[in-house]
This record gives sequence, structure tokens and C-alpha cells, in this order.
Amino acid sequence: MTTSPITSRLLGIGWCVLVPFAVVAVYLGLGTVTVRLIGEPIGATAVLGMLVVVLVASVRIQQPQWLAHAPAPQQKTEIPRFGWTVLGCAVLAFLAGQSLALWIYVTAGSAGFDASNQARHAAGALATLLLTLVAAPAGEEALFRGLIYPLLRKRVSIPASTLVTAVVFGLLHGSAVQFAATLPLAVLLALTYERTRVLWPCVLLHLGFNLAASLVPAQALGALANPVSAVFLCLAFAGCALGLYRRIAGGTAPGAVQGAGESAMQ
Repeated sequence: MTTSPITSRLLGIGWCVLVPFAVVAVYLGLGTVTVRLIGEPIGATAVLGMLVVVLVASVRIQQPQWLAHAPAPQQKTEIPRFGWTVLGCAVLAFLAGQSLALWIYVTAGSAGFDASNQARHAAGALATLLLTLVAAPAGEEALFRGLIYPLLRKRVSIPASTLVTAVVFGLLHGSAVQFAATLPLAVLLALTYERTRVLWPCVLLHLGFNLAASLVPAQALGALANPVSAVFLCLAFAGCALGLYRRIAGGTAPGAVQGAGESAMQ
């Protein structure tokens, strides 16, 4: 039984709302319990990240069909050439996100960003490093690219899944500054996962982004804290992301993704 285009679109919109809402609600519920048990937010967030890795890995290993979607992933022999392009886009993603975030912070400030920095300083260097370089890359990639993105892709397109996942990823970071800094990264990570269908490249990219954000002083990027640089770099990254998307989707015949997804749901 076929559905009308309007009905299919409405179902897709509903799916894009339901999946992130349900997953994030469970995540925040687990986070609340973890913070109450541990009593310290940074340490609790690190523990939560590891818990998410275990839970998502269990689902991906025991029930892989729940998260599988068409088309099939690219041949492994083609991945290295794609990887160099991704690395170039990663540099643009970092510069675009930092430029936009710095411009927002210089212009309007951010109480949420300041509070986050204070919590990290209060937790100490070890806990902050554990969160920044281990728990956050692994846990957030398991949650967003390992669970939310493939669930969305079972019913909606690559652009829709990428946009929804990126927006929710940015919002969960809690402030306009962090939203701006992480949005380009989230787009790149979604496209990388779509091409490879494995999480370790996403974890490495995320770790590299966090490491660069920790090591590169804000003063070194101060010249980018203006609307001209922010717009230019964001447009450059958008062009790079569009090129990646075309490479990923170029080998798929029109309607192939949708048709395969509908067959899987029947």
C-alpha cells in the first residue's frame, strides 16, 4: 500500500521530531540520575558518556538491523581518498565554528558558556581531560551518529537527517556560543558516518576538534571574531560540505534510498 507524498512528508517530519526527542529525553534522564549519584557534573558527564557507549554498542552489535539503512556503505578501498577531503573540511569546520562562536561571544557574551568553563575549572584538569578527549567524543558519537542519525535515515533523506542531528547536537551543548562552535563539526560528522557507516572516524574527528579547541588559545583566533570572517568561513565550509554530500549521494539513483527504506519497514 502506497502513501501520498503529503502523508509521507508529514510522517517524515514527525519521525524527525520523535526520534531526537525520545533519545535525548532518555539521555537527560540518565544524566540526572548520574549527577545525583556522583554529585559532580563534569565527572558525572564523563561517566554518562561511557554508559552511552556501552548501551549503544550493545544495540549495534545485538540488533544491527534496527540501525541499518540503504544504500549500502561505500567500498573500503574508496575511503582513504574520501578521508583527505574530510580532513580539509575538518579544518574549515573548526575555523568556521570558532569564528562564529567568538563573534557571538564578543558581541553578546554567554552566561551558559562562562558557567561551563567554570565547572570545568572546578572539576580539575584530569576530569576535564577525561571528558574532553575520551568521554565526550566516544559518548556523543555513540548517541548522535551511532543512534539518532541512523534511526532518522531509516525514514528520511541524508540532508534532513544531517540537519536534525546537527541542530540537536548543537542545542545539547547548552549555549549559543557552543551551538555555533559545534554546528559545522556536527554536519561533517554526519556526512562522514553516512559514507563509512562506522563510528571510529567520527570519534577521531571529534577528539581532534576538542583537542584543537583546548590547545589553540582564543587570542590566536581573535582576528576571526568578526562577521566578515564568520560569514566567509561558514560559506566556505558549506561549499565543502555540499561537495561531500554530492560525492556521497552521487552514486544513488533517484528514489533508491526512499524505496529501500520503505521496503525495510514493510
